[in-house]
Amino acid sequence: MSDPLDPGSPREPSVPPPSAAGLPPGWERQTMERLVFATLNEQRAARRWRMFRSLAWLLFLLFAVWALGFRGPGKASDKTSPHTAVIEIKGEIAAGSDASAETVVAAMRAAFEDAGAQGIVLLINSPGGSPVQAGIINDEIKRLKAKYNKPVYAVVEESCASAAYYIAAGTDKIFVDKASIVGSIGVLMDGFGFVGLMDKLGIERRLMTAGENKGFLDPFSPQTEKHRQHAQQMLDQIHQQFISVVKAGRGKRLKETPELFTGLFWTGQQAVDMGLADQMANLDYVAREVIKAEDLVDYTQRENVAERLAKKFGASIGAGMVHAMHVMPSLR
Repeated sequence: MSDPLDPGSPREPSVPPPSAAGLPPGWERQTMERLVFATLNEQRAARRWRMFRSLAWLLFLLFAVWALGFRGPGKASDKTSPHTAVIEIKGEIAAGSDASAETVVAAMRAAFEDAGAQGIVLLINSPGGSPVQAGIINDEIKRLKAKYNKPVYAVVEESCASAAYYIAAGTDKIFVDKASIVGSIGVLMDGFGFVGLMDKLGIERRLMTAGENKGFLDPFSPQTEKHRQHAQQMLDQIHQQFISVVKAGRGKRLKETPELFTGLFWTGQQAVDMGLADQMANLDYVAREVIKAEDLVDYTQRENVAERLAKKFGASIGAGMVHAMHVMPSLR
């Protein structure tokens, strides 16, 4: 065995450095750079593919909408030729909804002003909603009828109740299906009271107001008799307004009974018997046999696809900006 301290003793061969093994200097750095660039390229490719796929779906959607042509019920027609104008009133009647006074009135004005529209049909399928919105539409029906001397009809699909019937009462005739739900001539104001539950849980309500009635209808405060009577007076007044509109619109066709204005609703067949509706018929029948203009043109004001996409895009950009503001490092 050789002595490692002896300079004359033979030594074992040492392991050559990497450069001596044929690898260039700095090969570790080069290898890491290649891996990083490869990862970045893969991420870019994936991102481009996602963008391409999203763009493809968008183009497909736009093509589908274009192919459908935003057609309404029935066959589309040139607005200059004789036709029946159709305006849908569907869902809740409320500000900001598809059946708001703003959208319905705009559609009615366009239909009345069109020389080709021989008559207007309000195609109704709504459980009701705001008496204010319904009142605005009802008033505009009467104004436009007097100005343009064109007939207006209501055609009921599944439901024409409460505020929806408030609107229908302003038309010349109301057509229903035998199984439609019609009526509900009444007004309601609903809410909850949590006073008893709060007492059981030991929760104290701390409400501060300026004005003795400012906490009126607060669900966490006891309801006083004075507040109850005030609310009931308001409901009774709006109810009488509703009744007056129905009586003015339906006239002698109504067969008044003690239950007519109690908020009950009836089938379409019962509604015809009671004078709440005139006849059982559908949209095509009214256009063909009543208005005598079989072609249907939809005047319903709808939010188009571009507007919806713009809103969604704007919302996503806004959310992204908010997220960036939270995750970006602060310079303070």
